[in-house]
Amino acid sequence: MRTLVSCLGLALGSLLFHAESRAQDTALVVGTASPAGVYHLAGRALCRLSTQPCRAEASAGSQANLEAIRRGELEFAFAQSDLHYYAVHGQAAFQAAGPDPALRSLFSLHSEPFTLVVRRDAGIHGLDDLPGRAVNIGNPGSGQRGTMRQLMAIQAWHNGDFRLINDLPAEQQSLELCHGNIDAMVYTVGHPNASVAQAIRLCNAALVDVQGEAVERLIADYPFFSPAWIAGGLYGSDQPAVRTFGVRATLVTSASADPERVYRLVADLFDNLTRFKAFHPAFGTLTPQGMIHDGLSAPLHEGALRYYRERGWLEAPEEATADAD
Repeated sequence: MRTLVSCLGLALGSLLFHAESRAQDTALVVGTASPAGVYHLAGRALCRLSTQPCRAEASAGSQANLEAIRRGELEFAFAQSDLHYYAVHGQAAFQAAGPDPALRSLFSLHSEPFTLVVRRDAGIHGLDDLPGRAVNIGNPGSGQRGTMRQLMAIQAWHNGDFRLINDLPAEQQSLELCHGNIDAMVYTVGHPNASVAQAIRLCNAALVDVQGEAVERLIADYPFFSPAWIAGGLYGSDQPAVRTFGVRATLVTSASADPERVYRLVADLFDNLTRFKAFHPAFGTLTPQGMIHDGLSAPLHEGALRYYRERGWLEAPEEATADAD
């Protein structure tokens, strides 16, 4: 009898183990970025609203996420709209890999201003003061690194023009600024941000404008860049408004993603959009129309299109043809 009970217990345990393994295998995995950034918070918020098993997974950032989507290692991921565009067209950091026509958009989120944070005693008042200084441009695979490299290319700056080029991830750069190992750090992120707040609170750091001919050329040449600003007072009563430029955060997938899983993920977000917007101030101004039109560098996935058409936010192709006739 004991042997029978023991065998039954082992069999039940095995069934439970395999059921749990299958649930984990089918869970939505959303690639985010540094745990210090808004992408990771957005991923966690999305998973909290999801009616499907879901987890947010920290990563090296936008470029790494897009490469993982292409290799089939991630099903969903966040990416800056500029790097998303380059991946679709096989440009910049994605030139060697070539175009990725299978990339698809689900929706965009908040604006992400390109943020320049400097030590107040470093004598940096704008972008043109960076040569000769020690600057953290972000880890390989991150969005801010890609954007900074574009600025450097337009300015004809090379690594040798700086006292030091550092490659630290977002969660480490504030402490490097505090310790005096770097004079400035760049971050493409929604605001307010904990890493930026830490640098200002603990390191006597400041935000400075990012403007000039190089920025104007970027905005003119690339549709995913636009003027942006960081509101005054976010990091203290003496912090003025900052003028800069920015991109948008986008959630991306592949055309091969299961349309039903995509549909349910999109429905869970938009059916609970008010709750989602409460997770971070950067989400406060989001609207459905903006999220399904602005900053999308690839076509919408068919699962997302189905939901948007059911809500009446987008016309079905036959309706559009009838209107044209």
